[in-house]
Amino acid sequence: MKSINKCKLLLAPLMASIVLAGCNYSNNDTRNASTSMFDSYPAEGVFLPYNVLRNDLIDAKSQKVFEIRKGGFGSAMTAHPSDANRFYALTDRGPNAKYKGDQGKGKIFPTPDYTPRIGLFEVKANGQIEQIDMILLRRPDGLPITGLPNSSALGGTGETPYHADGRPILENDSQPYDETTNPFVLDDYGLDGEGLVALSDGTFWVSDEYGPHIVHFDAKGREIGRINAFANDERVDLTLPAEFGNRRANRGMEGLAVTPDEKTLVGMMQSTMYNPSNAVKDLDITRIVTVNLESGSIGQYLYRQEKRQNSNSEIVALSATQFLVIERDGNFLYGGPNGEKAAAPDAQKQIYRIDLASGTNLETITDSGDIEQDTERGLTLSGRTLEEFVLEQGWSALASAGIRPVSKSLLVDMVAKVNYPHDKMEGLWVIDDRHLGVLNDDDFATWATSGELEQKMLDTNTVDGNRLFIVEADLSTQ
Repeated sequence: MKSINKCKLLLAPLMASIVLAGCNYSNNDTRNASTSMFDSYPAEGVFLPYNVLRNDLIDAKSQKVFEIRKGGFGSAMTAHPSDANRFYALTDRGPNAKYKGDQGKGKIFPTPDYTPRIGLFEVKANGQIEQIDMILLRRPDGLPITGLPNSSALGGTGETPYHADGRPILENDSQPYDETTNPFVLDDYGLDGEGLVALSDGTFWVSDEYGPHIVHFDAKGREIGRINAFANDERVDLTLPAEFGNRRANRGMEGLAVTPDEKTLVGMMQSTMYNPSNAVKDLDITRIVTVNLESGSIGQYLYRQEKRQNSNSEIVALSATQFLVIERDGNFLYGGPNGEKAAAPDAQKQIYRIDLASGTNLETITDSGDIEQDTERGLTLSGRTLEEFVLEQGWSALASAGIRPVSKSLLVDMVAKVNYPHDKMEGLWVIDDRHLGVLNDDDFATWATSGELEQKMLDTNTVDGNRLFIVEADLSTQ
C-alpha cells in the first residue's frame, strides 16, 4: 500500500450539524420542514433542463437530423451538503456508442472534446428543476479533462476512439494512423464518471469506469488527489487492492458514497470483475471497497445480485455501516428504442438496503491452508479467485469457507412504484428520512444500433431525458 498524502486526503468536516446526505434527519425539524414540498412532487417525475450539444447528425433509423443533448446528468447524484432542495449530478465521459471500425473495437465519440462535469440543480416549490451551476472537471494543472479512454497501463481496455463518421481519433486527423508517429488520442486524466460524493468542505470525489479511478476535485473542479489500483501511477495518494484493476470494461466503480463522518469512502463495482479473466463474466458476484481517508485502511466486501450480469449503479450512506444500493438490469419497461416488441414488464429497477457489518471483510482474512491473499488477484481459495470459486462451486461453498456477502433487503421497486420506463437507474439522493430521489442516465439522448447513431427513445414519441423521481421510503436507521 502506498503512503498517504494527508494534506490531500485528510477530511475534517467543517460543520458538525451539517453532514453528507445519508444521515437520519428525523431530529432535524428545519430540514424536514424545508422538504415537505416533496410530499406533492409529481409521481411521474420531472425532467431536468438541457441544451443541445450537436444537431447535425442523421438518425440511422428515421434518416432525420437528431439531437445529441447537453444533458447526461444522470451517471450519479448526491445531496448538497447544506441545502435540502439542491443536489449535484454527474455526467459520464460524454456521448458515445459501441463501434467496430478499421482499427478494431471501440467507441464513437461524436464530441471528442467533451469535458465531463458536475451540475448543481435545485427543485423549486412548484416541482420544476433549475440548473444552478456547472463545474467542469480539470487536471491538476487546470486544463479540462476529456472522456476519452486511458492508456492500458492505467486501466484502458483497448477501446479505439472513433469520430462520428468512423474515422479513428488521431493526434493528427489529416494523416493516416501510425502507432508511433500518429497514434490514437488517449487521455490518462480522462474519466468515465459514475459515482459522486459532495463534502461539506466544498470538494468532490468522483469514481469512474475506466481505472477504476477515484479522484478528488476541489470546489472549482480541479484535481487535488487520486486513488486507484495501479501501484506505478505516481499521481496516486493511496492504492486500491490490485484486483480492482480487473474491472470489466464499462462496468467499473459505478457507485461511490461517504460515511456521515466523511472519513470513509465506499465504492461499489457495477458487475462481476474479470478476476482473473472474462471466463467469470456470467455471474452475480460483485464487490464493495471501503477506504478510510485518515488511516488509509482498506475493507472489502461481497454483494450477491438477484440475477447474473445485473448492474449495481449507485450506493449512498445511511449510517457508518448501512447503505442504499441500486440493482438493475438494462431493460426498458416499454421497449425503449427497440419499440413495443422489446417491452420488458419484468424489468428490474430496485433499491436495496445493505449492512456491511453483516458481511465478511475480505481484507481481514489471513493466509491459512487453502486460503491465501494474492497480491494481484485478492483473496483466493484453493488457488482460485472468489469469482472462479463461485463459478465452480457456488455461493454455498463460499459460505462453508466462512465468507458471506452483505445482507440485503428490498426497499423500493421502482417499476412497481412508478412504472419506471428508463433502462438505467443510476442516481440516488437521500433527501431526508422519508424522501428518496432517483435519477436515470439518458446517455445524452443518444443511442446506436450496430454502430449507427440514432436518437434514444423511450417510446415512439418520447425522447429519453434525465428525469428525477421522488418516492417515499423509510430511510431511518437504528
